[in-house]
Amino acid sequence: MHDDEDDDVTGSARDFLPARLSLPALRAAADGCHGCPLYRNATQTVFGAGPTGARLILVGEQPGNDEDIAGAPFVGPAGRVLDQALEQAGIARDDAYVTNVVKHFKWEGRGNRRLHKKPSAREVGACLPWLEKEIELIRPEVLVCLGATAAQALLGRSFKVTQQRGVLLPDERVPHVLATVHPSSILRQRTSADRRAEMARFTADLEVVADALNQRREAGRRPAAAR
Repeated sequence: MHDDEDDDVTGSARDFLPARLSLPALRAAADGCHGCPLYRNATQTVFGAGPTGARLILVGEQPGNDEDIAGAPFVGPAGRVLDQALEQAGIARDDAYVTNVVKHFKWEGRGNRRLHKKPSAREVGACLPWLEKEIELIRPEVLVCLGATAAQALLGRSFKVTQQRGVLLPDERVPHVLATVHPSSILRQRTSADRRAEMARFTADLEVVADALNQRREAGRRPAAAR
């Protein structure tokens, strides 16, 4: 039996998916999601943002404190790092749709601060249907997993970003998947030299994505006989 406080938690976002799928319908339905208990302590659902026809989806772990307050993904310090790296890699921000595996901020209090707490495998699994439908509707050319939580949710629990980062992989959902670090990991580096080095590696990973997008664009422009 469940405790009374868990009576409204169904165990999966799938129970809240709209009958007719579209990004606006998904976003509206996600506002009322009780698939896992995280909604109770979050300010609001933070759904993905970006154009429906985005060529690229960037997937992080979960919204942070700033995102929870603003109701939009990647608007805090990690988002600014991501924007800078995208620009350096030559990827137009308008080509990208940004989202997270988990749509509610999981945190623990320390004084008057709310600190990030890693979502559990059960919470990730409960929230995953939202992301699956985002990918299905947008149909990007490249899907980028930012950090281990996103990579393992989409590529399997044995996937190791430390060993396989920056490599384009085939996938049944999209033409290419690539995993790299979460931009927040760059901010956690101890020295400015370390931060610069990690930023360079992160940007290099995104340059692999930019090359793949450019190659696919050029392939689409060539006459059929030349392909």
